[in-house]
Amino acid sequence: MFPSFLPTSIHQLTEPSSIDLASQIQRVDITTSLVTQPISTSYIHQGTGGVPIVFLHGFDSSLLEFRRIIPIIASQQQVWAIDLLGFGFTERLADCPFSSESICTHLQAFWQAMIHQPMILVGVSMGGAAAIEFTLNYPEAVDKLILIDSAGFSQPPKVGKFLIQPLGNLATKFLSSPNVRKGVSEKAYFDRKFVTADAQLCAALHLEMPRWSETLIDFTRSGGYGYLLDRLPEIWQETLILWGKQDQILGTKPAQQFQQGLPNAQFHWVDNCGHVPHLEQPEITAQLILDFIN
Repeated sequence: MFPSFLPTSIHQLTEPSSIDLASQIQRVDITTSLVTQPISTSYIHQGTGGVPIVFLHGFDSSLLEFRRIIPIIASQQQVWAIDLLGFGFTERLADCPFSSESICTHLQAFWQAMIHQPMILVGVSMGGAAAIEFTLNYPEAVDKLILIDSAGFSQPPKVGKFLIQPLGNLATKFLSSPNVRKGVSEKAYFDRKFVTADAQLCAALHLEMPRWSETLIDFTRSGGYGYLLDRLPEIWQETLILWGKQDQILGTKPAQQFQQGLPNAQFHWVDNCGHVPHLEQPEITAQLILDFIN
């Protein structure tokens, strides 16, 4: 039922949307300039027609976070979701660099191999910063840009550069604690009833993938996406900014800062919603996306 490369814990999923999306995850070998061997990259592709919509997930997450919104949009248009390099269920090769720049390089290679036409790029949280960087570096590949509670407007904490061993392993061991992850999930939602056992499993499955700890440390030490701020005015694509009105992860100040920094942007609050509108208010979020596209 599920692809063999997924952790065995995948069989503990209980919610239909999680089971359905997980069963459709595929992998493709993507050749990049980062390493000599191809990188086995996990992705979802649903729906047909229209400009392809491509979803990028947040920090220490996977494409499973789009389990509630993809079916809605795929009923009208083709949708992709990709596990970024170093995250989700994409292969983590030992000799591969893991940084924002390598994520961008890998994403461009995937786009060229699998999509190869201008796309509507949707970035959530850290995925928003990845989408911004990709749009700046490969503007010909992006038709429109959508940012959902996006990271990238503030400098990352400098402590990441000091995650040398054994401190790095201690940090990731702390982050992998079920109680810590549950606390983060509870803070991400406005309505905590969404923090179900199934949701917790979706948020933690990728931790069982080989080299999760090492690559998370490498990415954190690389410095993140803070250098993008001065380049926001270069983005000419129409941009939709969606923001949970009760976001307790990033707060609400960056929402208006993005609106002011991007020259061709429109903005919508998503009410009764925390940091994850695509999970907490998927119908409203999907409709806002489809209205913007059409």
